[in-house]
Amino acid sequence: MNARKILVTSALPYANGSIHLGHLVEYIQTDIWVRFLKMQGHTVHYVCADDTHGTPVMLRAEKEGITPEALIARVQVEHLNDFTGFNIHFDNYYSTHSDETKHYSEAIYNRLKASGLIAARSIEQLYDPLKNMFLPDRFVKGECPKCGAKDQYGDSCEVCGAAYAPTDLKQPYSAVSGAVPIKKSSEHFFFSLSDTRCVDFLRRWTSEDDHLQAEAANKMKEWLGEADENKLSDWDISRDAPYFGFEIPDAPGKYFYVWLDAPIGYMGSFKNFCEKNSLDFDSYWNKDSTTELYHFIGKDILYFHALFWPAMLEHAGYRTPTKIFAHGFLTVNGEKMSKSRGTFITADSYLQQKLNPEWLRYYYAAKLNGSMEDIDLNLEDFVARVNSDLVGKYVNIASRCAGFISKRFAGKLVDGEDFVQLQQMIDDSFKSWRPEKIAAAYQQRDFAAAVRYVMKHADEANEMIHTKAPWQIAKDPSRDKELQLVCSLGIQLFYLLSSYLKPILPETVKQIESFLNCEPLKWPTLSAEQPVSSLLLPAGHTIKPYQHLMTRIDNKKIQALTAANKQTLTAKPQPSIKEPIADTISIDDFSKIDLRVAKIVNAEQVDGADKLLKLTLDIGSEQRTVFAGIKSAYDPEQLKGRMTIMVANLAPRKMKFGLSEGMVLAAGGGGGLYLFSPDDGAQAGMRVK
Repeated sequence: MNARKILVTSALPYANGSIHLGHLVEYIQTDIWVRFLKMQGHTVHYVCADDTHGTPVMLRAEKEGITPEALIARVQVEHLNDFTGFNIHFDNYYSTHSDETKHYSEAIYNRLKASGLIAARSIEQLYDPLKNMFLPDRFVKGECPKCGAKDQYGDSCEVCGAAYAPTDLKQPYSAVSGAVPIKKSSEHFFFSLSDTRCVDFLRRWTSEDDHLQAEAANKMKEWLGEADENKLSDWDISRDAPYFGFEIPDAPGKYFYVWLDAPIGYMGSFKNFCEKNSLDFDSYWNKDSTTELYHFIGKDILYFHALFWPAMLEHAGYRTPTKIFAHGFLTVNGEKMSKSRGTFITADSYLQQKLNPEWLRYYYAAKLNGSMEDIDLNLEDFVARVNSDLVGKYVNIASRCAGFISKRFAGKLVDGEDFVQLQQMIDDSFKSWRPEKIAAAYQQRDFAAAVRYVMKHADEANEMIHTKAPWQIAKDPSRDKELQLVCSLGIQLFYLLSSYLKPILPETVKQIESFLNCEPLKWPTLSAEQPVSSLLLPAGHTIKPYQHLMTRIDNKKIQALTAANKQTLTAKPQPSIKEPIADTISIDDFSKIDLRVAKIVNAEQVDGADKLLKLTLDIGSEQRTVFAGIKSAYDPEQLKGRMTIMVANLAPRKMKFGLSEGMVLAAGGGGGLYLFSPDDGAQAGMRVK
């Protein structure tokens, strides 16, 4: 196998919040892949960093009465502690607020500017006269210009789904100070993504060389449009002071937008690693580099990584990623993580409950298949699967055999002719245990397939042990030779399984390496002519006394985990909603509204819409299409088949995404959005009275 030189990154966690179990999907996935490649003998560097810049960090630091630098330093320690607690090992974990990231941000900007891909133009924004700052869209609130709903954000309405500019809001106010903002113009810098050079390059890059997964490449086609059209817009890469970030060269009071320097943070972190380890940075990032570069990201940031980022790199004279691997979101018990249900679980709270982090690593691995599909952490299934697979199948093999080897044979496995017999047994009965198919699954990030293979083998090993019944053999001293052979066979099979599971269970296997008294396990490789028996521990190998490796999950600990996260919510009560009651209407006015029970027969994403879902509603007599601004709160798959309430006689409204034929009812405010549902027994088409 030819050794490869590989650089791997995960998306940079933002320095304005805690790591939660949803975040961990990505970092565990990346860590497993990196560990597998390192076990194969490849040179792999895994780097990451905290994403530190932007208005939210600046405002949080101000609220806490500390500097942004003090805040991000504290959060970086917290983040790294969480990752370390889940056995996620970075070769370098750094910060985007660094000299290295600043250097490459300026270098890329200047090269793009020299290429004529940076344009300046004046834009009108809302400005907070009390805080003396321009307000990002999410820091402006007011009445929706379409439906009049109050307390809507500056980019879209969560009630009717309309999209608009912050300057379109009625009765706008600053979410920072509460002041009424004023309109003010400012010069901004734009990366000319719509330039034909960028568009032509991206059409090639996103469709060639398998840079993207198939579903991601298809999404790029939608965003790029057909060959005869250009759907890309230029990208605003600057922000005005006050702002926590890097000031743009020769532009006082102008700062790089956080999303420009965030991916450049990959370069900054690796440069820092190279300086500490005397490595050649340019050999990894030059345009003619023969090394490999892989980014693991969530599907929600695909636009930045598959369009802006490669276009910036290409036209600034750097290499582009070999591949970008996007994954889906995490749901818990089939629903979006929820603080009220105690399922918005932080990494720290999991560790504080003394739950084994490798339980979660294994469960995620068993769900991840290398696609952009969402995965679900079903807590009941989590308990059952870990207890069954890891304890009842895998660890059980060692616990059933090791005691006899230690007590009856001084820890020594069979040798001589008995070892030859053991080899023959493995080659006859366990010849399917070759590592190639498991290695291929790991390489493709189809960890679910790798786990299925390993657990099938674990079942086979346990069936062998059950059939041979060493506990019965041990009752007859005259059968000691047979007992040693059977138990040695079990230990050898356990040894092979451990090598296959090491990328997923690194700390457990580290204990196993000590118990087996062997060198750190590498990935087993076989030529076509070699049998599985050539992978075994040597004849007459001596193991150490068996120590307990893993306990079962006590369901009470899971209950305590959800309770602890509910307590966190209770300890920080949300303010009550005090929205004024609207003007009084008559019963005649109310009777004009035709509310109907509707069944959601289909729900789907709306391309180009940040807040909308397209719902197909059955109201008994017909089906209607409604565009609802509930994307932030609901997964489309979880809505299918659900009953809700709609306004059936609302005049259809033409939107840029299609015709919306009504409105579904939802409660909003206080940071939440809650779709109405009728009681059990209600049927589609029933009128709400």
